[in-house]
Amino acid sequence: MGTRISADIPGRFSGMGPFLLVWSGQAVSLAGSAAVRFAFIVEVWSAGGKATAVTVLSLCAMLPQAVFSPIAGAIVDRIPKRTALRIADAGGLLVVGALALLHYVGAFHAWQVYPATVLLGVCAAFQFPALSSAVPLLVRKDQLDRTNGLLAGAKSAAGIGGPALGGLLVALFGIGPTLLVDVASYAFALIGIQIVRFNGDRVTKNPDAPRRRITADAVEGLRYLFRIPSLRDLIVNFCVVNLVMVFGFALISPMVLLRAGNGALAAVNTSVGIGGVAGALLMAAWGGPANRGRGMMLGVVGMCLSALVVMGLVGNVTGWCLAILIGALLMTTVNASMQTIVQTKVPHEWQGRVFGAVMFLSQISVPLAMAVSGPLADHVFEPMAARGSGLFTVLGPLVGDGPGTGMAAMLLLAGIGGTAVALWGLASRSIRDIDTLLPDLDAPQDPAGQSESRGGDRDEVRA
Repeated sequence: MGTRISADIPGRFSGMGPFLLVWSGQAVSLAGSAAVRFAFIVEVWSAGGKATAVTVLSLCAMLPQAVFSPIAGAIVDRIPKRTALRIADAGGLLVVGALALLHYVGAFHAWQVYPATVLLGVCAAFQFPALSSAVPLLVRKDQLDRTNGLLAGAKSAAGIGGPALGGLLVALFGIGPTLLVDVASYAFALIGIQIVRFNGDRVTKNPDAPRRRITADAVEGLRYLFRIPSLRDLIVNFCVVNLVMVFGFALISPMVLLRAGNGALAAVNTSVGIGGVAGALLMAAWGGPANRGRGMMLGVVGMCLSALVVMGLVGNVTGWCLAILIGALLMTTVNASMQTIVQTKVPHEWQGRVFGAVMFLSQISVPLAMAVSGPLADHVFEPMAARGSGLFTVLGPLVGDGPGTGMAAMLLLAGIGGTAVALWGLASRSIRDIDTLLPDLDAPQDPAGQSESRGGDRDEVRA
């Protein structure tokens, strides 16, 4: 970590071989996991489940990941990053491998999918802080936006190919071979982690320091975010935007189904994945905005206008697909920039806890938004739209009429609300100028966590 390398080394992708090897393993693992998630949905549905069963399955995946993320982040900071990644992938391998074993000995039952999904959610809670904090050990600082974009693109590609692979495997061979494919994908990811060298992957321990509880360290990740003004304002803005956007996003699938049917929903979902991959390729080629704070807020404005406002206003499949594709592209660039902010502004020994806190704060609002949006759509907005009363005396000409227009109006309102919050972030100097107010790791900080200088050293990076 002490050797300095000039940031203008020829070749934007030079020296990225170790990262690409780890990235390829994680990409394969993500695809395998997406295939198994699809197989799980088919399994609970085939066992006589209804929409509630599928919803409960989603919560079993999401809630453990959100709730356990701060603790996972604290553990990640106490151990080498290679070990943390091993825990995440080996845990997934053991869970899926156990299900496969139960299947082949004739002891597999559909109810076992639920506890397995909870355990996989716990493993996923390790993966995000471990992988995000490991990336700076594998690439130069000027490559972080590109690598974070590639990671986001791998998730989007898995979202496209994983369900298709899962559907094909389940249709041809059943759930057993699908589970074995996921076991193999975890093994491939572990091989990549094993053979790559993580530069400076050491944990420095002070023998005189008092032992701290893991829960205390987990809380410290949240406190760290909130005691640095720029990070605090940024994460609060993102939390509010995320709550508003998820409130709208939860309604896209039912709105499209009501207005255009299954084929339209498949096209829209495919467009989300394509947009994510396109955003990853854009970040890999471009490297992200020079001013990340301003770039992120403008990206959020674009996401809200395209994926929510335009989605609510247009009434045809082509318009929906184009709008959601642009929104997914912008989301990838925003998320990649956010990760780079943490990787460059937060000391490495804190990054596991901080990424765990970021995951917790970004995910915990999802169940709340989903729980509120559905009943509002069914019992307030759709009936109001059918009567043409209330808000729809004004919104009716904009969103049209017929089934699904109540949800279209909710998308429109969510987009306007999200845009307003993002514009507040753009107007806030602590967010807009975070790159200059908060130094990079190689610039000195004052005791309050803010730099007295106007920015970090961008000409050199540590390797």
